[in-house]
Amino acid sequence: MPPAGHAYDDNPFKLENPSVLDIAPAEPKSLEDTGLRMGLLADLGLKFLYYAGTGTGMAIAESMCLPWSGVVEHVVDFLAAEKLVDLRGGKGFGRASVEFALTEKGREYARDALTRSTYVGPAPVPIEQYNALISSQTEETPVVGQEDLVAALGHLTVPAELMDKLGPAVNSGRSLFLYGPPGNGKTSLAEAISHMFGGEVFVPHCLEIDNQIIKVFDSIIHTAVPLEIGRDSGGRRQTFEMDKRWSLCRRPAVVVGGELTLETLDLIYSESTRFYEAPFQVKANGGMLLIDDFGRQKVHPTDLLNRWIVPLEKRVDFLTLHTGKKFEIPFDQLLVFSTNLDPKELVDEAFLRRIKYKIEVGNPDEESYREIFRRVCEAAGIPYVDQAITYLVEHYYKPRSMEMRSCHPRDLVSLIRDAARYRQIPPALSKDLLDQACEVFLVNL
Repeated sequence: MPPAGHAYDDNPFKLENPSVLDIAPAEPKSLEDTGLRMGLLADLGLKFLYYAGTGTGMAIAESMCLPWSGVVEHVVDFLAAEKLVDLRGGKGFGRASVEFALTEKGREYARDALTRSTYVGPAPVPIEQYNALISSQTEETPVVGQEDLVAALGHLTVPAELMDKLGPAVNSGRSLFLYGPPGNGKTSLAEAISHMFGGEVFVPHCLEIDNQIIKVFDSIIHTAVPLEIGRDSGGRRQTFEMDKRWSLCRRPAVVVGGELTLETLDLIYSESTRFYEAPFQVKANGGMLLIDDFGRQKVHPTDLLNRWIVPLEKRVDFLTLHTGKKFEIPFDQLLVFSTNLDPKELVDEAFLRRIKYKIEVGNPDEESYREIFRRVCEAAGIPYVDQAITYLVEHYYKPRSMEMRSCHPRDLVSLIRDAARYRQIPPALSKDLLDQACEVFLVNL
């Protein structure tokens, strides 16, 4: 396969942004290219063999996501020279296919390595290499045009004036504050915004700083894109040549709510595993971080926004190791705050100034409400009857002075289906079923 940096004209991997491969991290050709110390690589090899019992040179290389030739072969040579591993024979030719096992001295060293960190797996990416690639990747962020925005929000009923406010906010790639009454789709809007970017980003399995390991790749957040185009005549997989310590992933969208604390915005160190978990904002790099229900967190909103001042203005964040060492890391995502509370009651003007776009997502007007109801009925397989919505408005909303919410049609249709199932009749926008749904849902508490 062509090396990293080659542009594919026919897009064999079916990427949304194939040009991202032009900045793919090149596969290391030497120990120096990895940016890592021999001691750290040797520890990874020892811990792999400690748990596996035995392993070929190629198996060690695959576990570390580093090439055998020029890199892992030198690590194994070092372990053999130090009498930490023995050759146990193997099939085929070359040391890559030879099986290795720990000596008694090697097991002692492996146990010592495990007291420092239990991490075993892909070798980490040095923080310097990470920072450089993320900076290059930022330039790959696509511009969202008006047609893109309309298409991305096509499944939602969004007023034109709200669209015109969202477009510039999304393209700014900075910060966005969505506020307004509950149930009007702020979270749905934010999630749709994250999807409209499309494209792919590079995410490392883990990072290295001062010989400490920070786990970044999260299978719950990151969706890896396979870079394979089948097998060659010998049955070997053909893959794009790049540094396998990285994965190409769909743009991440991280959503956090009431569980957010100041502690979760810094490195999370495990005393049992003795390595770190990256915080939410690092896992969201290249995508979107949504702070849902802002103001409902256990931490005070002012303290939370104080934590964001430098990242919002400088586009970099500072994290701290348990040793006390601080280091710089890119803050490269669209940061979205969503709240049902009045922004003025949450934070002062100085903080709001740092959040560039503040957009109200208000209640739908009657026309929009009817359109939402129609779409919900269509999705549920229930015939839409406009007169039924007129009845709903005239007999429930107006007499009770209730405000319409974008979520009401979905919830009412769900209750209608429940009632119809209980009565063993087809669900419909009939007066009886509507009344039964409204009596338990549209109540003044």
